[in-house]
Amino acid sequence: MLLRYGKVIAEGWWNPYHPDLKHTMYSVSKTFTSTAVGFAVDEGKLSVDDRVISFFPEQLPEMVSDNLSALRVKDLLYMASGHHPDPTWPVVRGQHWTKDFFSVPIVDEPGTKFLYNSLATYMLSAIVQKVTGEKMIDYLTPRLFNPLFIKDVDWEVDPDGVNTGGWGLRIKTEDMAKFGQLYLQKGRWNNQQLLSEEWIDEATTAKIIQKPEITEEDRVKDDWAQGYGYKISLCRNNAFRATGAFGQFIIVMPEQDVVVAITANSYNMQKGLDLVWDYLLPAIHAGQLPADTDAELALQQKLASLSLPPEKGIDSPLEEFLSSKTTYVMETSGTAPTAISIRFKENICYLSLKIKDMDYPFELSKERWIEGETSRAIPNIFPSPSNFVGLPPFKYAGSYSWTDEQTLSLMLRYVESPHHEIITLRFDGEQLDAVLSNSINPNRKEEFTGKKN
Repeated sequence: MLLRYGKVIAEGWWNPYHPDLKHTMYSVSKTFTSTAVGFAVDEGKLSVDDRVISFFPEQLPEMVSDNLSALRVKDLLYMASGHHPDPTWPVVRGQHWTKDFFSVPIVDEPGTKFLYNSLATYMLSAIVQKVTGEKMIDYLTPRLFNPLFIKDVDWEVDPDGVNTGGWGLRIKTEDMAKFGQLYLQKGRWNNQQLLSEEWIDEATTAKIIQKPEITEEDRVKDDWAQGYGYKISLCRNNAFRATGAFGQFIIVMPEQDVVVAITANSYNMQKGLDLVWDYLLPAIHAGQLPADTDAELALQQKLASLSLPPEKGIDSPLEEFLSSKTTYVMETSGTAPTAISIRFKENICYLSLKIKDMDYPFELSKERWIEGETSRAIPNIFPSPSNFVGLPPFKYAGSYSWTDEQTLSLMLRYVESPHHEIITLRFDGEQLDAVLSNSINPNRKEEFTGKKN
């Protein structure tokens, strides 16, 4: 979605993704968390110079190091907590993230070195909840979400019910664009100053340089080396952005009065930004352009026709053979299915995965998308199962195709996230060989075998 002067210039979604769907923001969530801190600062509930230990005296270890004692809110805001390495992964596998945060040694003097650290943003969420008495999503609702008409928001939580902060927010593409427009307008919305201009200026000013060691020649080509503010990355071309894994972007271009909101499943995020700088930026002019009806029509037709088509395949006689429910007991452990049931009827594949005594049904259509919902945990780079507590079922679009007469390919696009999953089933008499892979790491495959029950 591309906005200029606050108006939507162009917008498009690749079917089966569409405007009404929320999307997993990953680290774009961080900028919403820093915004919550901004509201709390504006309201006098905290200061960026406050010591982090002052909010959680009951969670501290017996010995508080000098570096931990010196850690301030603003050190968390601009990724300079002093941790090395990033402590996020070990801590989020536990049950008490706030307490465990304080047990991780702080190696460097806080405020001196940039190290990307999602757990630091989680701590900002915990601080906001501590000083407001509300989960961050609830605190933001009357201050941000309601004024911007952002509805149906959800946000993952830790085992203690604190919003994850550094990730886990799900909103729509239009909501992303509105948020960027709020920052472009210096915190003002519909003639009301929601968030102070002073906070916007502070948040979007470089507080630390991410890669001080690289040459200037490399720096001018690297959007990850332009400086970092309060959970906001500065970009080339005097722009700034909120950034999430796999290509989630809210790009604000103040000089051009432009906001670009992008959701994606990309492994080369710099390339995504390069496309904006190489194609969109040069096309933005200061003066009014002459009307071009043909070009406008061609653009609208292109945007309306965007589609990710399902795989085409062949016909297989096994569909008729599997017209009644057939179950295969699999030799697996952990989160892999212990049983797979399958049935075909009128070009619909009815699939059921049994995991830890729970059955998760799916419907997939032959060579076209069919939408459904599942309560099964979907692919996510953050492994804690508590993240999904209280969230609604996850939407998916499913399709199937036969790559040969014995091999079935099942595609599940989890359309409220960047990710998809491919389940490949090969039928060989009484035996079923299954391979599971997903778009987080396409080279990692789970392979297992089962027998017809």
